[in-house]
Amino acid sequence: MNKPELVVHRGRPREFCVEQALAQALRVFWSKGYEGTSLNDLTKAMGITRPSLYAAFGNKEALFRKALELYEREKLEYIGRALAQPTARGVAEVLLRGAVDNASSSEGPHGCLGVITSVACGAESQSIREEVLERGKVAKRALIDRLERAKAEGDLPANVEVEALTNLLYAVVQGICIQAGAGASREELNRMVDTGLMLWPNA
Repeated sequence: MNKPELVVHRGRPREFCVEQALAQALRVFWSKGYEGTSLNDLTKAMGITRPSLYAAFGNKEALFRKALELYEREKLEYIGRALAQPTARGVAEVLLRGAVDNASSSEGPHGCLGVITSVACGAESQSIREEVLERGKVAKRALIDRLERAKAEGDLPANVEVEALTNLLYAVVQGICIQAGAGASREELNRMVDTGLMLWPNA
């Protein structure tokens, strides 16, 4: 692991760990969404001044993009694990259980940063919303490709529409994130996954 980078500003001495500050910024964006987060929220959580924030990360939009990249690396690794499963049903289960773990973790805010941002951005933040949606499309395309392979291998019924099945999985993931944000417990979310998996098409 790389050594945490320290930023030192001239004038009034101020040192801070960029990685730790970015992790705190991620928590704020995750809790409040992009538009709901103010610069005051960020500087308070990160323990830095506005000039320090600008010097280290650029503006709020640039900071959000860095936070989003951190979120994808640390919180969405379960998507890669899901795609590597040997069966289509295994892909679905790891994806949905991973969404439950991420959305209901005691280590972070409940819900999903991508879902919060994509549904709560107005016209002024359209570029942020579009970027979040574009990143989501990459993961969705990978899931479609994996399920198409499963269908070709006979692991899914020949009459299954893979894109529709992928959309259903995404709808369940989004439902998990929204319900977690509304206070649903991990047990309640996992029961929802159990019910969803009972409907999975068998070859």
